[in-house]
Amino acid sequence: MNYEVENKFSVPDLEGMVVQLQALGAEIGDRVEQTDLYFAHPVRDFAQTDEALRIRRVGSSNCVTYKGPKIDKVTKTRKELEVELVEGQDHFEQYAQLLDVLGFRRVAEVSKKRQHGTCQFDGSEVGIALDDVQDVGTYLELEIVASPETMESARSTIVRLAEKLGLSNPERRSYLELLLE
Repeated sequence: MNYEVENKFSVPDLEGMVVQLQALGAEIGDRVEQTDLYFAHPVRDFAQTDEALRIRRVGSSNCVTYKGPKIDKVTKTRKELEVELVEGQDHFEQYAQLLDVLGFRRVAEVSKKRQHGTCQFDGSEVGIALDDVQDVGTYLELEIVASPETMESARSTIVRLAEKLGLSNPERRSYLELLLE
């Protein structure tokens, strides 16, 4: 299982951030709509254990994702396990029903428009997500998928890139937490 080393920042001007990122050589894709349906565990309080389970739909594509607890105080580094599922809106709902039957409870749906991108920085490929999250705001996420051996290097790369972009005060709460507040 790999680690997702990530920091997220509130940015009021997504288009201005795209220009900054492109000046660093980033490639930014088209905007897509994503729907994330989050679930609560039947016997474990994910809010207390800092875990998350969601089903994501992007167009007709579906996946299920488990995110473990954050393991540091600087970034949102955590274990992540993501599994692709059969495509289609009907399958998305069937997966949700399966979790319902198993005792999981639907918590909330997070809808966003996202632009993915990548940027080479300090010898690492950094994933970029520019998000306009319904009822939450606009954010930039910087992410590197790392093994346990490359985690420290990934953390410092993310921090340095954020500094280069003039970003400070990373948001450690998830979009779900922000939506529920």
